[in-house]
Amino acid sequence: MASSSQNAHPRRRFLQAGLASIALPALEAFAAPTRNVAPVRTFVSVGAYLGWHAPAFYPKQTGFGYNMPPLLEPLASHRDHFTIFSGLDHRAPNGHAAWNNFLCGKVPGSYSLDQVIADRIGQQSRFPSIHLIAGASEHTEGRQISYTKEGVPLPEIERPSVLYKRLFMSQADRARVAYILSSGKSVLDDVVDDAKRLNASLPASDQAKLGEYFESVRTVERRMSRQIETIDVPIPQPNYKLPETDPITPNLMMEAEEVLYDLMALAIQTESTRVITFGLYGLGQVFSIDGQALSAGYHALSHHGNDPGMVRDLVKLERSHMSKLAGFLDQLRTKKDAQDRPLLDSTIVHVGTGMGDASRHSNLNLPTIVAGGGFSSHGKHIAIDRDAPNAPLLGDLYITLMQRMGMEIGTFSNASRNLNHLVS
Repeated sequence: MASSSQNAHPRRRFLQAGLASIALPALEAFAAPTRNVAPVRTFVSVGAYLGWHAPAFYPKQTGFGYNMPPLLEPLASHRDHFTIFSGLDHRAPNGHAAWNNFLCGKVPGSYSLDQVIADRIGQQSRFPSIHLIAGASEHTEGRQISYTKEGVPLPEIERPSVLYKRLFMSQADRARVAYILSSGKSVLDDVVDDAKRLNASLPASDQAKLGEYFESVRTVERRMSRQIETIDVPIPQPNYKLPETDPITPNLMMEAEEVLYDLMALAIQTESTRVITFGLYGLGQVFSIDGQALSAGYHALSHHGNDPGMVRDLVKLERSHMSKLAGFLDQLRTKKDAQDRPLLDSTIVHVGTGMGDASRHSNLNLPTIVAGGGFSSHGKHIAIDRDAPNAPLLGDLYITLMQRMGMEIGTFSNASRNLNHLVS
């Protein structure tokens, strides 16, 4: 299949050629992979910092009818609602420091997929994007999932209570937040005025840097303005009870995941946001699974060196992650959107990592799942031969996901095609 960069001409190029009075046809390169289906409204991405154990993640068979691999067994009831991908990656650098190629593509820390989506459609909701984290530590600083167009990492919410208050704030909280946002916006105005006066006296290289700064400020302004505009919009108050204390200590990571997944489902149901990222971090914590302590901490297990006992415990731990994910998918299949569709039909849930094999610090062959999104071809394992000439990239899948959300886009990072012929 020819790349979209070869076949696709942006519509504005046609218009500039003098065809403004002619209605343009639907262009194949920009078409969503499923015809006659409403574009997906919400994008969720779940990323595991320490990766997923690939031999237990990938089925041995391809296509439909594969035997469910051990790591994905908790998802068995959803097998007709997700697709497994093997052989995809970004051809990015190796190492933990480069794990954030996950949503960024070839260059870690660059414009991330979620922010490309948020910048296009996020303004249609109260929060253009929400970023969450479980199992956090100081070592995650600078290794976040999400990055703005200017490469600025976005902060992640760790405490469920903070997310809940942000989503379902009281009238008093709204007044306080409106004051803070308005004050912050006026401060930004002053900073921009000062920077504009300075700009005229700077050399060209510094003016370019200042231009990037202006773009960052404009992004912040747009998001603040949107929150101010929607601060008084009525918000349904959910019948949900938070735990008495936030489960934020590392050994309570699984408990934190369960609560955060509940709140993510509520955020989607109330149309509070169109984009959510959820980082599953973790380092030295030792978990107890089914009442039995694992043999080592999370990070040590991920660097198992093929020791059978450590691999066994790592898979137990990762299955626990998958069990929490299964509960989230249960909710999305049960709850309905405004069109009375199951939320999973109008939501893409992307699960993956930037770490193909943490034991070897390899960022090749990244385990990937795509669930929901109204795709009719779910239920199979798509195996890509990454060593084949002109093999597709993970970014090509990302292009398909964005097109499925109604975005006219044909490139992402070093990818310039799509996988629409494989995912429909």
